[in-house]
Amino acid sequence: MILEVDHIDTFYGETQALFEVSLNVGEGEVVSLLGANGAGKTTTIRSILGLTPAAAGQVRFDGADITHEQTHEIAQRGIGWVPDDRRVFPTLTVARNLSIGRKKTRFRPWELKDCFEIFSALEYLMPRECENLSGGEMQMVAISRALLGAPGLVLFDEPSQGLAPKVVQDVMKTISRLKAEGVSVLVVEQNARSALEVSDRVYVMDLGRIVYDGPAPELLVDDDKRISLLGV
Repeated sequence: MILEVDHIDTFYGETQALFEVSLNVGEGEVVSLLGANGAGKTTTIRSILGLTPAAAGQVRFDGADITHEQTHEIAQRGIGWVPDDRRVFPTLTVARNLSIGRKKTRFRPWELKDCFEIFSALEYLMPRECENLSGGEMQMVAISRALLGAPGLVLFDEPSQGLAPKVVQDVMKTISRLKAEGVSVLVVEQNARSALEVSDRVYVMDLGRIVYDGPAPELLVDDDKRISLLGV
């Protein structure tokens, strides 16, 4: 397993947000983390990244204990992040935003030409300032920036948020493409059906706990179980 999250508890101040959360992601695997708003999905991502460190339990990546490492150290190991709000620098050009994301890790290096193969429009956006991009174009930049960091694992936090249905389809196809390239993916998503269609396995959270895990294709076709867990 490239990522192992083992019984972590996470707090915001004195309020406990995660309760003994455990999950894992294999090499070259796409795993979805689903649940209602406030279930603890984004907090799980933040705990993996060291933004809201776990108070108990352990997070391991690529065989190393990263539970108490700083976020920049974790990123340097080869974890990429595509946040829900993209977090591009609006007054900088696309080219400059992408250059900021470059890192060397033990994993496969990505070049601009590799990103252009996935997002053909990206090449023509390079001189534009990010404040002049659409939501879909910003998502291209955010994903490409993560890839240029040579990740072994990419964390997607609500990648379909605020995007048109056609763009959502393109983002999900991109996640499938990353799997084909050997990149592991953990995707937090409200659009359960879209996420399940591209995932190998799925975890469902409720009130800070994992309440279900299993093969994604099975949950996709089991309407009763999916509706009972996710309401859709």
